[in-house]
Amino acid sequence: MVTIIGGGIAGAVLAGALGRAERPVTVYESQPTGGAGAFLVLDGRAHTALVELGVSADRLHAASHPVEALRADGVSGPARGNSAAQRRLYLRAELMRVLTEFATDSSAVLRFGTPITEVDCTAGTLGSGGRPVPADELIVAADGIDSVARRALEPGRTAEYAGQIVIYGVTRQPVRPGTDPAVLHFDRTLGPDGRPLTTFGHLWNDTVSVWFTRLTRPPLDRQHKGAQPMDQWTDAVLAASPAVRDVIEPLLAHTDSVHVSNARTVPLAGARAPQHPVLLCGDADHAITPAAGVGARDAIEDAAALYEAIVSGGAPAAAMAERRQRILAERERAAQIFRAAT
Repeated sequence: MVTIIGGGIAGAVLAGALGRAERPVTVYESQPTGGAGAFLVLDGRAHTALVELGVSADRLHAASHPVEALRADGVSGPARGNSAAQRRLYLRAELMRVLTEFATDSSAVLRFGTPITEVDCTAGTLGSGGRPVPADELIVAADGIDSVARRALEPGRTAEYAGQIVIYGVTRQPVRPGTDPAVLHFDRTLGPDGRPLTTFGHLWNDTVSVWFTRLTRPPLDRQHKGAQPMDQWTDAVLAASPAVRDVIEPLLAHTDSVHVSNARTVPLAGARAPQHPVLLCGDADHAITPAAGVGARDAIEDAAALYEAIVSGGAPAAAMAERRQRILAERERAAQIFRAAT
């Protein structure tokens, strides 16, 4: 009934939920296992959606770390903090382990190591390296920011560089940098327009220490992205946030390698209306820079909307159209708050 391209967050969640509902579903994922990555934070909305779809709350909690508060320094006025609204931090590999188990424990069929390289959006057919791949009457493309399906559907709607690179680090052992534990700290250096030129963030507890930085600069080429030795980036990270050097130094000293990427977005303006037989989902349709902190939640809520439409006999294309409207409205509200603050 449903074929899913991509076994990442959205693909695994949708497959597991449909499989638990005894709906035939097959997932094609290019990676040999459920995927990797750095780390991310999910809020209460994301957790509510996951649990309602059947993901075990106990498993989610066991694979994550509580974020008790968010604290922003380096902005005008005193440091500001707020309740973390049931946020939890995940190493991406740990979250994918839980979601992949959720899918494999259902009746869903997962085909790892099967990259989909050709999509005929009119005929609803798929191919892998020139070899035909079976597809069902509905194809959900959850194949990420470089989506093969989106390229076939809308060749003009391509991922755009958002102006910053992102570096993620996880220390080889827990580090106590002298800040409050279980708090996601942000230190920002602002430009003349009030937007952050650089941001350094970190969280630590007795079992894990993670950090990231966003640097405004030209995009990186392929050879400088992905896993990179820490020593290649130490000077740049320290120079970008001198006000918190005492916090950064112990974290970097205990980090062996980092994950580096270009922050990119997929614009929704002018997007082709969702229609069968191929629907885009998650980052494939509306990726947003990690600075927004909602990309994973958006993908999970996409999966929830598609699941409800499929099992209720509704229209999945209409569900995705409604999702787009909500996402655009939420982004506009966030932009208004930012404009009012600056």
